[in-house]
Amino acid sequence: MQQSNGKLALVTGASRGIGKAIALALGEQGFAVAGTATSKAGAEGIATKLAERGISGAGFCLDVGSDESVAALMQELQAGLGAPAVLVNNAGITRDNLLLRMKEHEWNEVINVNLNSMFRLSRACLKAMIRARWGRIINISSVVGSSGNPGQSNYCAAKAGVEGFTRSLAREVGARGITVNAVAPGFIETDMTRDLPEKQVHDMLEQIPLRRLGQAEEVAAVARFLASAGGAYITGETVHVNGGMYLG
Repeated sequence: MQQSNGKLALVTGASRGIGKAIALALGEQGFAVAGTATSKAGAEGIATKLAERGISGAGFCLDVGSDESVAALMQELQAGLGAPAVLVNNAGITRDNLLLRMKEHEWNEVINVNLNSMFRLSRACLKAMIRARWGRIINISSVVGSSGNPGQSNYCAAKAGVEGFTRSLAREVGARGITVNAVAPGFIETDMTRDLPEKQVHDMLEQIPLRRLGQAEEVAAVARFLASAGGAYITGETVHVNGGMYLG
């Protein structure tokens, strides 16, 4: 069993990829972890993975695009694990299409899940953080929020909005001992990228000075640092983890 620091970290989209790596990294740092997924099977998988690592916590079902689902989760946490001291807004979706072909629902779904969710969850967690005069909000953005990407105007707009939201909220709550930062991954090795054609992977690597894809654990290491005592004087920043593919 990992030694607990008495604080709870809420990580959305924690069943796989970057979210899973962040949940485990924070658990190993001593946080109890509430990880969310969109399905019961995903939530159960999170609970199993936490238990295997000796991390205190549980998995929960959550639709980050729903006010009612967020409110229900917060009630469930308060009744069990307590109020989150760390919030990692990681859950997101893509609905890629060229703008001329993009349907209105493809735009609205991405904005709602990837950007509006930051508002819902941050607001839901802030009262307890303010009372405690301590909190960490870490928003997962993307390199394309800065660079842009054809066929992803909805996703890029949402991620650019995440970074603006991060800067603004950091100014609002900094005096209460709460930091708010964003982490912007580049091309990260996942189940999806492992299935890409070799030529497409080669073309991706040509854009990256380090000539390799990133690992989810490398993104998680940044989130872990921002949640630690060492990251206490960093707020309002976007930390790029992209191997040099975008140098803003």
